[in-house]
Amino acid sequence: MPNLSAAPPNRTQLRRAVTSSFLGSVIEYYDFLLYATASAVVFNKVFFSSLDSLAATVASFGTFATGYLARPLGGLIFGHYGDRLGRKRMLVLTMTLMGAASFLIGLLPTYAQIGSLAPIVLVGLRILQGVAVGGEWGGAVLMSAEHATSRRGLWASFTNAGAPFGLVLSTAALTGTGAVMDEQAFLSWGWRVPFLISVVLLAIGLFVRLRVAETPVFEAARERAPRVPLLDVFRHHPKTLLLGVGIGLSAFVAQGTLTTYLIAYGVRAGFARQQVLNALTLSSALAIIAIVGWSALSDRVGRRPVVLAGAVLMAVFGFVLFPMVDSGSTVVLTLALVLGQAVVHPLMYGPLAALYTELFTTGSRYTGASLGYQIAGLGAGLAPLLFAQLDASIGAGTRAISAIIAACCLLTVVCILALRETSRYDLTSVTAAAPSGDPA
Repeated sequence: MPNLSAAPPNRTQLRRAVTSSFLGSVIEYYDFLLYATASAVVFNKVFFSSLDSLAATVASFGTFATGYLARPLGGLIFGHYGDRLGRKRMLVLTMTLMGAASFLIGLLPTYAQIGSLAPIVLVGLRILQGVAVGGEWGGAVLMSAEHATSRRGLWASFTNAGAPFGLVLSTAALTGTGAVMDEQAFLSWGWRVPFLISVVLLAIGLFVRLRVAETPVFEAARERAPRVPLLDVFRHHPKTLLLGVGIGLSAFVAQGTLTTYLIAYGVRAGFARQQVLNALTLSSALAIIAIVGWSALSDRVGRRPVVLAGAVLMAVFGFVLFPMVDSGSTVVLTLALVLGQAVVHPLMYGPLAALYTELFTTGSRYTGASLGYQIAGLGAGLAPLLFAQLDASIGAGTRAISAIIAACCLLTVVCILALRETSRYDLTSVTAAAPSGDPA
């Protein structure tokens, strides 16, 4: 039953909410994914210089993974207070936390300067980044989706589109810095510059975010919010939460492979670091358009068909990806990244913003959407670590990696088929979208 007390959303506030969500996501993921790129090309030499090359890469990806491990915690903490106190307050806090953590990484002494304390502090700051981005995503998506009256997939997708745009900025900042100085200067201090300028992005983001009003959907339901939103999710939506995790897992495993593991793999395959990063930057820029486009399509045909098509295509593409990289051709490498990151992956990833929003009721939506998305997001952090460890310990070939990607895609297919279509769900309803066969 619709909640008729919700005020009609304001178009000006919708535009501000979408702009704020996009910019906030860009800034959060600039900081978060800057670390991802740096973990592949810098941190193994700066913070783990006492290890051999392959072991240092594994250790570097390990600190990268800690950020993803912390993301569900951030979703729980900020989701709880976002459902109780409001979306806007939490978004301001998460953005500030992320900006501060990234700025401090830029000031962190290296292993050569303070020894083992350097990687320990690095891990601590990475955990803070994970907590921040874990709380950011759910609130940003809800700000757009709950302000929208139609085309929810389109408007919510701008939050997800901010991720590849943030990757474009972070990669461009890191590679641009490396291009204007020699390798010694870059490893000595140049890599710090992109982290330090995050404080400027923070100021811009806060200026925009503070002008957005709380969502009318939340305001109408504020008094009926459960005291412990997490218990509400576990009590009323446990199956939905599990299906949501299964649906999103393959998208994140593919994301971690394409944006992090493939950088190190491409360099080991004989490409110059700059060649791999250039291909990654191009594919990330094109992914922005694809995420918005496929998400808009999901408003017309539904979330399920779009995500399903992406999962099937990615399962097949996973077996083509590494042979294309092994070709030794820069053109083929670039084509592989463009096909993977700018065509196939957005099919799975773009509609997730609206889909997770539609799975839960207003009183526990921030918590439920954040938890489902961030648990699935562990795939992006753990996949590069797992693949690097497989390579280091048993010398597993890329076919094993492709098989893991395909298995995750199969899980997504099963879960998306078990879920009802959510695109027509009214966000002011007192009941949530339900799995197939369950009462709505």
